[in-house]
Amino acid sequence: MPDHPHAAIASRLKRATGHLEAIIEMIEKGKPCTQIAQQLQAVEGAIENAKKALIHDHISHSLERSLTAAGTRGRAALKDFRQIAKYL
Repeated sequence: MPDHPHAAIASRLKRATGHLEAIIEMIEKGKPCTQIAQQLQAVEGAIENAKKALIHDHISHSLERSLTAAGTRGRAALKDFRQIAKYL
């Protein structure tokens, strides 16, 4: 899978999975809720970042080909879309 376009994203999610498993162990061992919440926040951030990377990758590859083929209006639409996607 290393040459798959989303290999880096899959790798991020695998790390998040391992992190989530460690959090489950923390819960089972009765660790303090504040520590668990902090770790859950970290996993949530990792998943959010993976989602953003996937969306931006899609914009850069799939949409770019389609909108560039549409000429000037397509390129303008792509530029606008990239601007708004920064706020995902």
